[in-house]
Amino acid sequence: MSVIVTDTGFAPDSHNGAWFDLAPDVDIAAVEHQLEGITAIRVAFPSFADGRGFTLAARLRRAGFTGRLRAVGHVIADQYAMARRAGFDEVEISDDLAERQPQDQWLSRADWQGHDYRARLRRIA
Repeated sequence: MSVIVTDTGFAPDSHNGAWFDLAPDVDIAAVEHQLEGITAIRVAFPSFADGRGFTLAARLRRAGFTGRLRAVGHVIADQYAMARRAGFDEVEISDDLAERQPQDQWLSRADWQGHDYRARLRRIA
């Protein structure tokens, strides 16, 4: 099983439709024609040390994708704010990871907009 992480904590999976799954090394230009009409994309994270999924999410958003975007796999709580800023709506983790990193660890990173360095700079200016 898996756990869905959102800004409000752990939640059940509320998506009932089909997913379009992408590997972190996919070339957006090569699959762009397949994305028309797609409303939900999952981007795989094979390792927490592999940040290509963050870049892929940002590229998808810049390319105009407005649907649901989920990071799935080895994303850790410390990366949650980065995932949200990159464009992900949510993160899907294993039950084992949810046990090792309980909901409170994820919630401590849920204010991803307020802790963004750009937001801090705006408050200073």
